[in-house]
Amino acid sequence: MGIIQKKSHVYLVGAGPGDPKLLTLRGKECLEIAEVVLYDHLANPELLKYAPGTSERIYVGRKGRGSYRDQSEINDLLVERAQEGKCVVRLKGGDPFVFGRGGEEAETLAEAGIAFSIIPGVTAAVAVPAYAGIPVTHRTLASTVAFVTGHEDPTKPSSAMEWPRLASSEGTLVFLMGTKNLPSIVDRLLQEKKPSTTPVAAIRWGTYARQQTVVGTLADIVEKVAKADFSPPTVIVVGEVVRLRDRLNWCESRPLFGKGILVTRPRAQAPALSNLLAEQGAEPIECPTLEICPPDSWKPVDAAILELSTYDWIIFTSVNGVRAFMGRLWFHQKDARCLGKAKVCCIGPRTEEEANRWGIIADLVPKEFQAEGILEALRGLGIQGQRILIPRAKVAREILPEKLKEMGAFVQVVHGYQAVLPESEWTPISDRFRNQDIHYLTFTSSSTVKNFCQQFASRAEMHALTQNTTVACIGPITANTVKEEGLSVDIVAAENTVPALVEAIVAHAHHCQSQMPLG
Repeated sequence: MGIIQKKSHVYLVGAGPGDPKLLTLRGKECLEIAEVVLYDHLANPELLKYAPGTSERIYVGRKGRGSYRDQSEINDLLVERAQEGKCVVRLKGGDPFVFGRGGEEAETLAEAGIAFSIIPGVTAAVAVPAYAGIPVTHRTLASTVAFVTGHEDPTKPSSAMEWPRLASSEGTLVFLMGTKNLPSIVDRLLQEKKPSTTPVAAIRWGTYARQQTVVGTLADIVEKVAKADFSPPTVIVVGEVVRLRDRLNWCESRPLFGKGILVTRPRAQAPALSNLLAEQGAEPIECPTLEICPPDSWKPVDAAILELSTYDWIIFTSVNGVRAFMGRLWFHQKDARCLGKAKVCCIGPRTEEEANRWGIIADLVPKEFQAEGILEALRGLGIQGQRILIPRAKVAREILPEKLKEMGAFVQVVHGYQAVLPESEWTPISDRFRNQDIHYLTFTSSSTVKNFCQQFASRAEMHALTQNTTVACIGPITANTVKEEGLSVDIVAAENTVPALVEAIVAHAHHCQSQMPLG
């Protein structure tokens, strides 16, 4: 169902428990048309990328350590922005109607006569235990589940908690927002004769790569959680289903679990790497250091297009080169048929895939996915006197055209695009380096390296902030640039592909894990 109403409408959207992949499709649709987004502490800020760049973003979470914005202020903001004729999204962690105060916000909107919609989200009460390998129900262990607030409204005249019934239940108890009150929760359950041997799990930052899980019993869970120095957000699970975690702990068993990995690729290309890293349990932190832009002038490309019939070879050295050149062909209402007799060489399989999307079958993909590999392959074919076109970036290595000319070819290089440093907020990234939240730093081209290094005030600052970070490069050329910029290289992929880069990082993490002392 598409969205029709755009003005004077409020969408109360469940953001899910934290993993950005758990946002619903409907929630994404709402964000894509939002003019105002009010988001809280438990809504992953990564989700804001779906909102238009022109949208107003208002953080309504913590104002300070342990202090939250008053709910009445949030209600007033919702009404004010809606009355301005805006399309408003209230992005709430988990599900709006599961201990999310979404009911109160909906009541306020209804009283003000403002149209609103509720977009359910994946509740942390189910998702967080699942990511810890704990099913909240199980055919032989738990036929019922109760979701319980761990923090009742302090203004209520008396508690509504039915402790005798909760303690006597043989099903699963899931407490949300109960970190501070864990000692009293345990005491009440024990007072009501809940066996002290009952399994308990406390899961902090569930579904994130930084998820932590502590398992114990009612007899020792308070001590264990205190020793682990847990703080909110934490989900507490009480019941026999906790015993299944030993066999079902799928999330925390992944090879890159708990690792923050900086992805410096252009925003449009970052997901190809980020998705593979996330599948291995990592938290991809996207920080594009490149933005692909049109060339200063299209005249050289246009001139080459007019002379396409005269070329013997077209060499594509990147995905962006294919997109830029073929996109310009389309601009002139031409397609792959205009390539005529020209054979096509693609530097690697990913570039070949992009060429295929434009209806081009590559005649040559070298075994070594870099300029040297292309030169080696063409040397064996004999290119003396042949005309070669290379559509590429404005700034690139000159070894390919220079060596081709030495081999007797006529080489025409045209700039189909340029890679520039995008405008971005660097402070959150530098803070994560300072907090040692970034364990791996990835580079997929020399340009990403150079632009990354430009973000620092000095080499001394760069070394200080990245000294505990492992540097991973897609290939030797990129690795050489890293060294030239004064950084050390820890990982180089076996071949110049994103999957190979991820495989190399996984292998490194496995090796480091195997070297750690037991206990």
